[in-house]
Amino acid sequence: MLLTVENLCKSYPGDEGNVQVLRGVGLTLERGETVALTGESGSGKSTLLHLVGGLDVADSGTILVDGTDLATLGDKGRAALRRGQIGVVFQQFNLIPSLNVADNIAFQARLAGRYDVEWCATLARRLGLDAQLRKYPEQLSGGQQQRVAIARTLAPRPKLVLADEPTGNLDEATGDAVLTLMLDLVAETGAGLLMVTHSSRLAARMQRRLHLHSGGIV
Repeated sequence: MLLTVENLCKSYPGDEGNVQVLRGVGLTLERGETVALTGESGSGKSTLLHLVGGLDVADSGTILVDGTDLATLGDKGRAALRRGQIGVVFQQFNLIPSLNVADNIAFQARLAGRYDVEWCATLARRLGLDAQLRKYPEQLSGGQQQRVAIARTLAPRPKLVLADEPTGNLDEATGDAVLTLMLDLVAETGAGLLMVTHSSRLAARMQRRLHLHSGGIV
């Protein structure tokens, strides 16, 4: 099993005390499997993704990524896990404005010590970025920026890909095309994919669907 989450709980301080966001969440994800995570706004989808990605720490419960228990890792250990085994596609893209497209794509792979010039070129070609490699993020459309973000995430060949509304800022046609390319490339790398989405139509394209409601999987 690539990802195992058991009895995960997370709360945040509120005006009237702690607000329980996740209440005993459990899920699994196999290698090569694609899973959609749906739920209304505020149901804890992004929180769950951030905990699985080691971007935040749970109050209690267990997260195992390829057998590694995130609770045993400090900040440096979680950062190393993200560099080497977990790729995150953020809704906001988070591209580095001072780097051109080619260097943005290569950035994460270089950090992980897994830079492969041929694989990065393949990603750029498959995602239609060949003509954009010397441009900077501010010179790109939203769809092009999202494709760069996906290429950067897949460049180190992560075992687990986490995507938070990866097509949320795109029109329907562009979003469909980007998701198709992402699914194809994830399948080619053998990674597992956990994708947060509000779209039932996009969720239906994944192998499984999980729904988060009131802090739990239903």
